Amino acid sequence: MTFSPTERALQILALLARAAEPVSARAMVEALDVPLSTVYRHLQILKKWGWVQEHAHTGLYEPGPMSVQLAHGFDQHSWLMQAARPELEALSSRTGESAGLLCFLHGHIVCLDLVESQYALRCSFVKGVARSTIRGASAKALLAHLPEALVQPLLVEALPDTADQPGNTAVMQFSACLQQIRERGYAVSEHEVDQGVWGVSAPVLLPRAQLIATVSLMAPSQRASHHITEWIQQTCLAADRIRQRLLHR
Repeated sequence: MTFSPTERALQILALLARAAEPVSARAMVEALDVPLSTVYRHLQILKKWGWVQEHAHTGLYEPGPMSVQLAHGFDQHSWLMQAARPELEALSSRTGESAGLLCFLHGHIVCLDLVESQYALRCSFVKGVARSTIRGASAKALLAHLPEALVQPLLVEALPDTADQPGNTAVMQFSACLQQIRERGYAVSEHEVDQGVWGVSAPVLLPRAQLIATVSLMAPSQRASHHITEWIQQTCLAADRIRQRLLHR
């Protein structure tokens, strides 16, 4: 696939945004399959505009100060965040658990917002962090409402052949699970992403099944076991209220 210079620059920004630590120019070359000279040319422009900064001692690259302004603008002015934040806070207050808003972006599950529980919870989701996964209620609720042409390659990559189960069988079983989630209207998981954590996730869908995000509630399995039906209902209602807010903006 051929990418324009603008797309190459955006690929570099996306790579830095998803990276857990600063990245070298040579690592970008390997990840993006482009010449080193091309990477440096784009980095110089991105540094000039403050989107990227270079560590003075290591020479590694990381997001620059302009990224902070963009993130702040998203939090303060995004139509989605303005509609979702009050409902996340209300859901967390009603249940006493952590409530998050997540979306699917270029093969990753991204946490857009998170209202944390007053109780300690070991959860992998962190605001602004992307995860490459098909596991967990949030991922399944999103995958269930994405186009099949987009989902199938992800499943094939994530569910390779094993000695006891061929890859195509695993993909078919997972696809059937996604169909059940579509029919039911929510996804539930336990111990899939974090041991001891239960989760439920309901999609925010606009007309013509346009997927915007998913609302997720996460809690320790022991506490959740006493409230499963209630919390599933509360999460679905929160997703629907966000949908209504978006429709009437």
